[in-house]
Amino acid sequence: MTQELSDGPGAGLDDLRESGPVDFLVVELPTDRATGDRAFPYLVDLVDRGIIRVLDLVVVRREDDGGVTAVGLEELDDGSTELAVFEGARSGLLDDDDLAQAVDAVEPGMTAVVLVYENVWAAPFATALRRNGAQLVASGRIPVQALIASLDATEPVG
Repeated sequence: MTQELSDGPGAGLDDLRESGPVDFLVVELPTDRATGDRAFPYLVDLVDRGIIRVLDLVVVRREDDGGVTAVGLEELDDGSTELAVFEGARSGLLDDDDLAQAVDAVEPGMTAVVLVYENVWAAPFATALRRNGAQLVASGRIPVQALIASLDATEPVG
């Protein structure tokens, strides 16, 4: 399921030239309900269909006292998902500082899933742009919650 970039000095550069945009997510899960029974099958499906490629998948728990504990994927897998295929998915893009920032975004007592992925679906478009000398100069995301709040604010009060 997951694909690896080439190994060795300078290797992978050609792979990167043909890559789609790379994004990351930090998802906060309640520790007492941190299973993949509803969401993670969709992640597996996105990989199976070649829409994304998982580069890094790390799970940590932010303890109530602020400490951080590594969590194995098997703790999230309730048996309905093949999360084991992502075990060890580490590209080297995430370093300790990145993980510390991700954990800081999560409330104490919660579990954080840090996901770095390539948008494989966009690779041909992105590659063609790069070959024509174009470069991405801005990018962003609008969280669904913010979109809903914005739409709610424009609704006439009845």
